[in-house]
Amino acid sequence: MISKIKKALIIAPHPDDETLGVGGTIKRLSSSKVDVSVLVVSGHTPPIYTQKSYQKTIKESEKVFNYLGVKKYKFLNIPATKVREVATVDLNNQISGFMSKINPDTVFIPFPDRHIDHRVIFDACAVACRPVSKKFPKNVLIYETLSETHWNVPSVEATFQPTVFFNIDKQIVSKKKALSIYKSQINDQTPSRSIDASEALARFRGSQNGCKYAEAFQVLRIIA
Repeated sequence: MISKIKKALIIAPHPDDETLGVGGTIKRLSSSKVDVSVLVVSGHTPPIYTQKSYQKTIKESEKVFNYLGVKKYKFLNIPATKVREVATVDLNNQISGFMSKINPDTVFIPFPDRHIDHRVIFDACAVACRPVSKKFPKNVLIYETLSETHWNVPSVEATFQPTVFFNIDKQIVSKKKALSIYKSQINDQTPSRSIDASEALARFRGSQNGCKYAEAFQVLRIIA
């Protein structure tokens, strides 16, 4: 499937989500000359966080994007945990607007998990990816995010059930390096989203699919 991708867009609720969920795949795509873009919808801005801390995450993100080979990116600067306070039509339009400029054939979107921002952004992404125009994305894959996705309540809420796996044997080192750049987000204070936990998840996904490391996705749509 990767050989068919020409333009990919990763939509991340917050800085670091794109690397936690799709970091190895981003590196694999960019190394294969795929045009990769990232849209970061929300961020650690005031009033919950300081402007200084937000600027730090922006700088970290830019370093990560450069390292992973991301060509284009944009930050919508919506305060974290307050995405649902943005009018639905405005959020949908902002995501759709960036997507229309990129015109990707493949889009990676977050699973609607424990974090309220992820849930709201998933809904907006599903709307933006609808096949209602001539330039809709043919492939839409849903990714998992450590420390959020696996906290949904089984049998009560939707749980992540992957159906597509990308081998990242050659990219796991790059993924770990990219995560290490996010010093404000990835640290020992939050073991559930640590580099070790990320590597362990990739190792587990690889073990399910005959490789050493993999990233997992659910399919929203694939048009062969």
